[in-house]
Amino acid sequence: MRGVTDEPRHTTPPRIDDIAALAEQVRAALPEPFRTHARAVAIHVEDFATEDVLTEMGIDNAFELTGLYDGIPLTERSVMDQPDRPDAIWLFRRPILDEWVERGEVTLAEMVTNVLIHEFAHHFGWSDDDIAAIDQWWE
Repeated sequence: MRGVTDEPRHTTPPRIDDIAALAEQVRAALPEPFRTHARAVAIHVEDFATEDVLTEMGIDNAFELTGLYDGIPLTERSVMDQPDRPDAIWLFRRPILDEWVERGEVTLAEMVTNVLIHEFAHHFGWSDDDIAAIDQWWE
């Protein structure tokens, strides 16, 4: 993606702030009109998803969840909706770092870009099947 740069080689694991900075670069590099809509979404970075989130999603291993969109997709909104909080994307640092190391051939910036774009796609109303049809990241 245009404008997203990778960080120098790390001698220690990238911190939450490092992942957040990469995510902000990704958001800033989105083409219009996506960038405008993406600005309304909060981006949070934590080490792992909470136990409540993992339980709700039926996930036993916290390392299996790299990101999560929490909100109402744009395609499902109504003028009658009164949101109780802003839409948010959660990036989970430790699972992202694990997958980055496992893959070996991708940069951290590419890894964060993939996870964040996947979650923004949910914000724009795309299903997992829609995303998989154009982005076969797992291959």
